[in-house]
Amino acid sequence: MRISDSARPPARISGFPPIENPSARVLILGSMPSEASLRAGQYYAHPQNLFWRILGEILGAAHDAPYADRLRMLKSNGIALWDVLASCVREGSLDSDIATDSLQPNDFIPFLTKHSRIERVLFNGAKAEACFRRHVAPSLEGRSIRYLRLPSTSPANASIAYARKIADWRDALTN
Repeated sequence: MRISDSARPPARISGFPPIENPSARVLILGSMPSEASLRAGQYYAHPQNLFWRILGEILGAAHDAPYADRLRMLKSNGIALWDVLASCVREGSLDSDIATDSLQPNDFIPFLTKHSRIERVLFNGAKAEACFRRHVAPSLEGRSIRYLRLPSTSPANASIAYARKIADWRDALTN
């Protein structure tokens, strides 16, 4: 007897390795890649996610450049990119669908030790910040890092105007 796909529980999903650079001063953290990103093997691959559009506009690069060029843009501007979660159980792409009891955070101690110049962590949305503060921050006490939550670039966060998002992201990246 075969169990239908709709009767199967959601599977555990795993994120990507960090986009890193030894001279990074800023670390941008999401929660977990969307289904579109996981399929594409790229951070922020959903066509309506504003991440690359916003960063491209702020940093002066084409948001639709090849993925490798966008990653070079981040690195050349001292920006590292990762997700708070290494894995979790989630059905669909929404952060609200992440099973709370399934969260497995990435190991930030060796990452931040290796990238000791990071002075600012920017959270791409509330879920990334909440997961980090609950599951990671207690192990990082004593580090002088500034933390700032920004409006999510996800298409699910359409209630905040693009102009407001870009202003907040610009301020966080340039000040």
